[in-house]
Amino acid sequence: QVQLVESGGGLVQAGGSLRLSCAASGGTLDSYHMGWFRQAPEKEREFVAAISRSGGRTSHADSVKGRFTISRDNAKNMVYLQMNSLKPEDAAVYYCAADRTYCTGKGCRYDYWGQGTQVTVSS
Repeated sequence: QVQLVESGGGLVQAGGSLRLSCAASGGTLDSYHMGWFRQAPEKEREFVAAISRSGGRTSHADSVKGRFTISRDNAKNMVYLQMNSLKPEDAAVYYCAADRTYCTGKGCRYDYWGQGTQVTVSS
């Protein structure tokens, strides 16, 4: 069973950048497809991005396309989310997740989840 720990969240001004990291332990990361999700207060959890086991396939939500980039380094058991041109509406708790099935969009049921990292964007 893989354990996931996110880091890299914080407070940033609108237009700024953050890089979120997700560290995996308890399993080899290249066994899993990975995803990033976010949840703002009083809103449903939202898919942000996904990456296949090898990193050869990625998908990003329309709301972040062109601004966010998901990547992974299987040798380091790490997954990243580079977030540029941040907007106040990007503020949320960001979660990374792992599953053996590649899934994008609403309704994905990933098996393993981290505890989340808070991203706050000031206007």
